[in-house]
Amino acid sequence: MLAPPPFGYDATAVRPDWASLSADLRAAVVERLGSPVVSATTAGAGFTSGFAAVLETAAGERVFVKAARSADQRHLCDWYAHEARVAAALPAAVPAPRPRWTLATADWFVLCAEAVDGRTPALPWSDADLSAALDAWAIAAAALVEPPPALLDLRLPSLSTMLREDLTEWAGIAAGRVPLPLGAEPARDQLAALAALEGTAPALADMAGAALIHCDLRVDNVLIDAGERAWLCDWNWLCHGPAWFDTAMLLISAYAGGLDADRLWATHPTAAAAPAGALDAALAALSGYFLTRASAAVTDGSPHLRAHQRWSGEAALSWLLTRNGWS
Repeated sequence: MLAPPPFGYDATAVRPDWASLSADLRAAVVERLGSPVVSATTAGAGFTSGFAAVLETAAGERVFVKAARSADQRHLCDWYAHEARVAAALPAAVPAPRPRWTLATADWFVLCAEAVDGRTPALPWSDADLSAALDAWAIAAAALVEPPPALLDLRLPSLSTMLREDLTEWAGIAAGRVPLPLGAEPARDQLAALAALEGTAPALADMAGAALIHCDLRVDNVLIDAGERAWLCDWNWLCHGPAWFDTAMLLISAYAGGLDADRLWATHPTAAAAPAGALDAALAALSGYFLTRASAAVTDGSPHLRAHQRWSGEAALSWLLTRNGWS
């Protein structure tokens, strides 16, 4: 078991609360809701600084609302608009909150979605929480093997392109173009091998055809409801790719918590069709990406983002080194 992350995944975000929003924005949201807001619970999970909270109205309705300013959070406005289009088009079988409505004012973009009465799983994972998350992902992945036309019409990106263009850090490190990042020291003698594994990832991902994946499946994008069912949230990064990639991403935190991640991988439905070398290729690409990004400057999105990336990168690298007998 590795050391736990130096933060809680349910408390990574620094967000404005409902009372601090402008009166004009609150009035616009209340008008769309059709009833005054009587309570607001700010979301603690996530790595962005946009408004996000569960709102309850006097009429008894509960909704989850995100909002971003167009002046200085344009990227969040774009993300929320894209997320609304994606979530609305997901197959019914996918266990994900659906959007209710969107609202664009002169200064804000607002996304209102179904509110899930749930909690972020604690780390280390309990067997029950992880089983629920893996089951939810198996259901979602099966539903996305043949995407509906509404999703195909969005012309979503491909994982193979992202792997080829953005997740090639070990190659840069091995060639001396990128400094060895903090946390990568255990791999100093395996740089060429890691670069080679990373380099196989795009071709392996290309085998998925039109299938779609979440592409950001981590613990803080999972909610466990009162019935112990898992919901998968934040579908902003949906892309064409193989489901086994998201399974590997989710299991990094399981490995860090001392669970038998190799057994969980081998027995998950998404790994049944995974080509040889898929898990090692995914871990190589993800570990290099996370560790390199962790060395960048702190962002204004969350003070915990770089720590999350380093912890995830170190866990992915440790799993990969152990699997190959390099540790």
